[in-house]
Amino acid sequence: MYSALNRVNALAAFSLSALTVLTFMCYGSTVFKDSTRPVSIGAANIILKNVPDYVVSRDKNDLGVLRFDLNADFTPIFNWNVKQLYVYLIAEYTSASNDINQVILWDRILLRGLDNSVLNLRNENLKYYFWDDGHGLLGNNNVTLKLAWNIIPNAGQLPLWSGIGSYRLSFPEKYTATH
Repeated sequence: MYSALNRVNALAAFSLSALTVLTFMCYGSTVFKDSTRPVSIGAANIILKNVPDYVVSRDKNDLGVLRFDLNADFTPIFNWNVKQLYVYLIAEYTSASNDINQVILWDRILLRGLDNSVLNLRNENLKYYFWDDGHGLLGNNNVTLKLAWNIIPNAGQLPLWSGIGSYRLSFPEKYTATH
């Protein structure tokens, strides 16, 4: 006859196998779901400063300051395999020193079950500095603001999604005088 230890081992192995199958089914049920969403982005009060970067060197670098508007509804993305969303606003542009620059300007974590899945931000300040490692923002008329998000699931991979919609802004040809 089997001992109690053998029976506990068999029960644990069966339970682990069943949980593994259920986890893969959870992942498989949502892996092909499209999580793109339309977003509306706007910007205003665009200021460009030329300030010293004391961390790396004493050279002066560009610092962009702006306020933004953002509308996005993430309610359809939340399903039973989504724990939370990490949502962030990206500024993307080209400069003489780099072919592509991407700077995260703002971010937020949206949790499932809370009533914060609809973003309706007006005249919002940037959360992080908009630094350029040189003078790539001066007179740059090809800076694009985009919204992207990572889905943090209960089971499976961490997909990256981007919003449908962006906003193109232009920085001034001259630096704003600081007082």
